[in-house]
Amino acid sequence: MSRLTVALLQLTPPGPDLSANLARGEEACRRARALDADIALFPEMWSNGYTSTVPTTAAEADRYRHPELWEGAPPVEQPPPEAVWAGAAIAHDSAFVAHFRALAAELDMAIALTYLEQWEGPPRNTVSLIDRHGRLVLTYAKVHTCAFALPEAALTPGGEFGVCALDTAAGTVTVGAMICYDREFPESARELALAGAEVVLTPNACELERNRLAQFRARAYENMAAMAMANYAGPGLGHSVAFDGIAFGSEGSRDMLVTEAGEAEGVYPAVLDLAALRAYRREGTWGGAFRRPGAYRRLVDRTVSAPFVRVDRDGARLPR
Repeated sequence: MSRLTVALLQLTPPGPDLSANLARGEEACRRARALDADIALFPEMWSNGYTSTVPTTAAEADRYRHPELWEGAPPVEQPPPEAVWAGAAIAHDSAFVAHFRALAAELDMAIALTYLEQWEGPPRNTVSLIDRHGRLVLTYAKVHTCAFALPEAALTPGGEFGVCALDTAAGTVTVGAMICYDREFPESARELALAGAEVVLTPNACELERNRLAQFRARAYENMAAMAMANYAGPGLGHSVAFDGIAFGSEGSRDMLVTEAGEAEGVYPAVLDLAALRAYRREGTWGGAFRRPGAYRRLVDRTVSAPFVRVDRDGARLPR
């Protein structure tokens, strides 16, 4: 078999009740398995649905986007992370994660579970990929946190992108992950592609309008990799989407779109033809074939020049 099915769990945002989120998440996973899914993909931070005790105001967000308008203003007081997240972080070996590990083994289906992860210092925005045997095979923390506004400004960013060899009914698949804002940086998907990712799982929690959808399509095109993204359901949200990464076929240009949801809640299967993708990756001229890394020195330069200088909540320049 060469067909891999990724179920996009497009669910309405949960509240802070961890047990309720566990029950809703389990029900969605069971629906995914009934659709013959090999992987169930949650939207971002399913454990708490981004519920925070500190609201993000429009004025505060504007301060980070347009620092020139706030020149000389005193810095906004930084609340401690525990005040922002009210003790909502859970460990990767918590009962919540353990429950989904047992569920994955029961259903013979991998689960990409998202949660607010306990960490030394501020917590992290994390996805753990559990294989169909109930093993944790990849844990990734969001590298490009939204450091320009609360509540995510209080998080610890991840430090690297990784991949794993995932055992599925379709055979071993090399899988990587990025989260929401990560996909807006081409370096994220490229780093995963260079590590061998065939399929990139992307939990999301924001509006997926035409430009972000086009951007995500481009990530599939330029890396010859399948991209699957699960978003929350609801007005202004939704549009969970998957692209198969095969931009050209025997008849020329083709539509890489596998599935795109509307705004309604549901479980949306995306069926990927791994054999076709692998054949395309062996012949295509994109990805890593003709890169010239020696010409990309600025990609690893930390200098931030105008017009990209921003001010974070402590009055310091971003990125830190």
